[in-house]
Amino acid sequence: MRLLIALLLPWLVFFTIRRPWQGIFCLILQITLIGWPVAAIWAVYALSQYNTERKIEDYHRSQDRND
Repeated sequence: MRLLIALLLPWLVFFTIRRPWQGIFCLILQITLIGWPVAAIWAVYALSQYNTERKIEDYHRSQDRND
């Protein structure tokens, strides 16, 4: 669902992953039609990084439980 939001409303993704300042900057970038593709690519990239960070944190939590 967030991937679809990243393509249609890139600025909103940053607010859902708790990065409000980047969301505001992305909104300013998205206002221009030339900036929209850049904002969408940036949002997809940030979303993939967020998902990777969550997986790493989950892995570390599971390792702490096993120790």
